[in-house]
Parts: sequence; structure tokens; C-alpha cells
Amino acid sequence: MAISSVGGLILDRTVSDPNFAGMAVFTPVINGVGGNLVAVQASRISTYLHMSGEPGDSPGAAPRRCPSPCSTFFSPDVNSRSARVLFLLVVPGHLVFLYTISSMQGGHTTLTLIFIVFYMTAALLQVLILLYIADWMVHWMWGRHLDPDNFSIPYLTALGDLIGTGLLALSFHVLWLIGDRDSDVGD
Repeated sequence: MAISSVGGLILDRTVSDPNFAGMAVFTPVINGVGGNLVAVQASRISTYLHMSGEPGDSPGAAPRRCPSPCSTFFSPDVNSRSARVLFLLVVPGHLVFLYTISSMQGGHTTLTLIFIVFYMTAALLQVLILLYIADWMVHWMWGRHLDPDNFSIPYLTALGDLIGTGLLALSFHVLWLIGDRDSDVGD
């Protein structure tokens, strides 16, 4: 709850500036997509570990100190493949949401090419970080006799809220600084 609250403070501080009011409509999207994708991955890794025994029992599923990003995303194991697939779902999923927001004329943000690039970069970076943390956290909890399905997903989704909101706020601020400003803010 504390982790998500920090994300809420970032959101409140950002949308209280009238120049960034359009961020409010994109925050649930970026946080929801990131949180759901990482929850799927955490559940998959946990199920994989449960196939070899109870939490903490299996020496083959020993907690990793700090997995390398290469092992998280590029190893031949099944969890690495699912991380790659989930990462690849980010762009098409967000494009659908961006199109929906645009067609419903939601928010006060014009969908320029540069906005979409910044938004997608923030979304991809969020999910990349979350999938990496999930790989470490699920194994770490497993090694401490905790069921990762029960304990890791709340932390990961809260981190998703914090990281997603922070990256989105940063994107809006950078867009403002480089001159990609909305003509319809305040309408």
C-alpha cells in the first residue's frame, strides 16, 4: 500500500499542474497493463516452482541472488520464453488502448507521434523492469518458504503502479520541455 501511495503522490502532483492534466487518463492504462503482465509472469514462475515441490523444498529451485537480465529474457527455459512473449504484448496492447482513448476523445492529450514514442518507451521500460524484478522476487520468496502466488503479486503490482506513474510523469514533463504541448488542455 505504501509503494502504491508514492505512485499516487506522483500522480497527484503531476495532474495538479493544468499542463499535465491529460496524464490522468493514461495512468490506469499503463499501470493496469504492466501490473497484469507481471502478475501473469509471477504466477507462471510460481506454478513452475510448485511442480517441483513445496516452497523452499526444492534445491533445483534455489533462490537466485541476482539473476542476470540475459537469464531472465534470453535463456532457453520456459519462464524466459514467457517473459519475452509478455514483453512483446506491450506494444500491441497499448496501441489498442491508445486508439480507444483517442476514438473516445478521452483526456486532454493529442496523440502525436512523439507522444506515442515516449508513452511506448515508458510502457516497455516499466514492463521490462517488472519482469526482471518478478524473476528475482518469486525465486527469493520461494527460497524463504513463502508461496510467491500470495506474496509477490501484491508487491509487483504496487511496484508497477509506482514505476508506471513515475515514467509516465517523466514522459509528460520531457514532452512539455521539448515543446510537444497540447493545444486542447483545459477544454
